[in-house]
Amino acid sequence: MSETIKKEMTIGEVVARWPQTAGTFMEWGMHCYGCAVAQFENIEQGAVAHGIDADGLVKALNESINKE
Repeated sequence: MSETIKKEMTIGEVVARWPQTAGTFMEWGMHCYGCAVAQFENIEQGAVAHGIDADGLVKALNESINKE
């Protein structure tokens, strides 16, 4: 599995490029993936704000886009 999503990427950028990640954000308690802040906030910032492990979230996001 190649890691494509990085925690420095904005949440909005990730969801726009890989729409299937929306479900992963929801599963991890980040229901704000579609809000205005998501366009500027990166995954790590959002994870910290929600008390979520950023590395674990990035791993789950990458798994969601590499399922085939």
